[in-house]
Amino acid sequence: MTYAEFLEQKKRLAPASGLLAAEALPSALYDWQTAIVRWALKKGRAAIFADCGLGKTFMQCAWAEALHVPTLMLAPLCVAEQTVAEAAKLGIAVQYARDPHEAGGHRIVITNYERLEKFDASNYQAVVLDESSILKSFDGKTRTKLIETFRSTKYRLCCTATPSPNDIAELANHAEFLGLMTRAEFLATWFVHDDAGWRMKKHAVQPFYRWLASWALALRQPSDLGYDDTGFVLPPLHLHERIVETDGPSSSLFPELGLSGIRGRLTARRDSLEARLDAVVNLLPEYAGGAWILWCGLNEEADRLAATVPGCVNIQGSDSYAEKRGAVDAFVGGKTKIIASKLRVVGYGMNFQHCANMIFVGIGDSFEQYYQGIRRCWRFGQTRPVHAYIVVSDAERAVVQNVKRKEQAHAELAALMLSHMRDFEQEELITC
Repeated sequence: MTYAEFLEQKKRLAPASGLLAAEALPSALYDWQTAIVRWALKKGRAAIFADCGLGKTFMQCAWAEALHVPTLMLAPLCVAEQTVAEAAKLGIAVQYARDPHEAGGHRIVITNYERLEKFDASNYQAVVLDESSILKSFDGKTRTKLIETFRSTKYRLCCTATPSPNDIAELANHAEFLGLMTRAEFLATWFVHDDAGWRMKKHAVQPFYRWLASWALALRQPSDLGYDDTGFVLPPLHLHERIVETDGPSSSLFPELGLSGIRGRLTARRDSLEARLDAVVNLLPEYAGGAWILWCGLNEEADRLAATVPGCVNIQGSDSYAEKRGAVDAFVGGKTKIIASKLRVVGYGMNFQHCANMIFVGIGDSFEQYYQGIRRCWRFGQTRPVHAYIVVSDAERAVVQNVKRKEQAHAELAALMLSHMRDFEQEELITC
């Protein structure tokens, strides 16, 4: 054996365990979507990391249909019925079910993550995790349950927007769910731990991204895979900060370092409640007549806005599924012009391209939630410039700066990941 052959033997690649040849896929798919679905079918267990609006729902439905086996799809609240409607555009039947009795005899069934325990995974040969990045938002018990529940499921697909490439936990969760590596093996193979935390081994960069590209496909636009971007160029995104002055005690806490700890930040948010709500109300006439989303972090913020702003509907976590679904449908259909809600309620997976204006009524430290909130409107399919306002008190400037720092790091590292993976991805697609 030559040294080159020895090195070739040492390469870590995810084995293909799916369909070697698939039947004709829906003609409504773009060429690059068809190529991705064929790749995912051949892999059998794969992840599609595609930016918002690139048609992950179309691709995951086409994948499930082509397998011709009983498939369970899991989605965040309020996303399931949206998936059913999107699948119908492809001529694919997907049944939303809150429990197995509602599944009937349908081959492809979709339910919410919260209802997983009602379903017997052994009845399904394939599973799809929609918005799979929320795995990191679940507690460890829930993540472990998902991994254990589908450990023996033959076909597995994860779909989410491009993950943060420096979020080791997110990539490790995906790899373990797909049955490729345990978290411990993932860390031991590619990373070392020092005072700064986990960092990739210097000699592991290229082998890691080649291995990643053997089971995950990441793209921000079709040209990342060598296709035409026509129809997939985003309109401008305009971010506006509104800093309100407060006289409360929290405005003088840590004036140079910013607020420290959850309690201090919550105090600052409550102290500035009146001033921030006044600022929000004053902003709404700026684009009179259009749709607005008011992202809230406190129940009191949403309650007060719903009571103050004419026509504003508060979509609460305590609402029933039917109430949430009805409120979302009314907003998308234009019957409701303004909604107030928390990001964890309707901030994941929803298509709100009809809306181009939003306000963050305060902001937390989670870049993931901020990113998801922006992407409900600023996604492929949006035709107008999107305006996002961030309304915070003077005591919360450090929180805004922290999110901006995470946003910059995410953009830089996502670009780095794509640059490393691009050639490997194209190589993978060609072989499919």
